[in-house]
Amino acid sequence: MTPGSRPILVVEDDTLDAEMIEEALLEVGAERPVERVEDGAEAVDFLFRRNRYAGRSDDLPILVLLDIKMPRMDGFEVLRVIRESDSTRQVPVVILTSSSEDQDIAECRTLGANAYVVKPSDARGFADTVRTVGEFWTKLNELPAHDY
Repeated sequence: MTPGSRPILVVEDDTLDAEMIEEALLEVGAERPVERVEDGAEAVDFLFRRNRYAGRSDDLPILVLLDIKMPRMDGFEVLRVIRESDSTRQVPVVILTSSSEDQDIAECRTLGANAYVVKPSDARGFADTVRTVGEFWTKLNELPAHDY
């Protein structure tokens, strides 16, 4: 699969936030599928093609947009699992969360997040932020010539 067709994985338990993220990504012309899961356990299943995702393509996401405050498995644990596996270690992960706590930022950096972005509280600012993140990771950032 070419880098242009690998999906963006949105890991977000808030339906309204998830819809705004998907819309903002479409607005920047990300031109790739956006897959959404509602919690960390589902994200791990998606990434490792388990349970309901067992039949999906084996192509890894070009980007994971990851919330940290979620039910079942939080974003810290998802990030830990991603970075501990040889098959997913190189997948870019951007934390997109409402938390601006220094402890959360430090933990995500320690666990290997590529970026930590705090969701603005207003809808326009939130959409602008997602568009900027989406444009950087899908258009400006250079990927390696081989799959990771």
